[in-house]
Amino acid sequence: MPLSDPSNAEKKQKLRLEALARRAAMDPIARVEASLALAGYCEQLELHDGATVAGFWPIRDEIDPRPLLDALRAKGHQLCLPVVSEPHLVFRAFGRETAFEPAGFGTQAPGPEAEEVRPDVLLMPLAAFDTSGNRIGYGKGHYDTAIAALEKTGPLLCIGLAFCAQEMSDIPAEPHDKPLNGILTETGFRRFQHIEAS
Repeated sequence: MPLSDPSNAEKKQKLRLEALARRAAMDPIARVEASLALAGYCEQLELHDGATVAGFWPIRDEIDPRPLLDALRAKGHQLCLPVVSEPHLVFRAFGRETAFEPAGFGTQAPGPEAEEVRPDVLLMPLAAFDTSGNRIGYGKGHYDTAIAALEKTGPLLCIGLAFCAQEMSDIPAEPHDKPLNGILTETGFRRFQHIEAS
């Protein structure tokens, strides 16, 4: 992997902190309403029938994907959640009866008895995004390594979930950065131009 430009790393950290401060400053009721609004846009995602969708368990003041995941389950999609593992994230399937356990970083996930699956779609948390589909994560690189591994085994759709308040005008992108195929916020779904027709 190419070395990161130190100046880009500094810019990203500044943008990350600014976006997270905006998110933290949101009214709690507005945050709940925005999370509920995501479910109303599930048709806009245009996922293929039976796609396996990886969500995430929300932490701190992240947008809550669970109403959206419930709507996707109702449409027949298999759901899974990420678990931190080596050499990259693994994804465990879950249903209404699944028992969850702590999975690090304040998240919950199905236990080791749950089936490991390969997602077709990643619904991803993030700190910030821009109008070109560039994203800033939390700096741990878990999704970057997972995306690189998953793309070796087939097509993968990467969709960020965030509040509109997390949008920045321009995020510096480096050669190893994987842009999002789309972003879903409380105002709807935006597909980015670099997406290739499947």
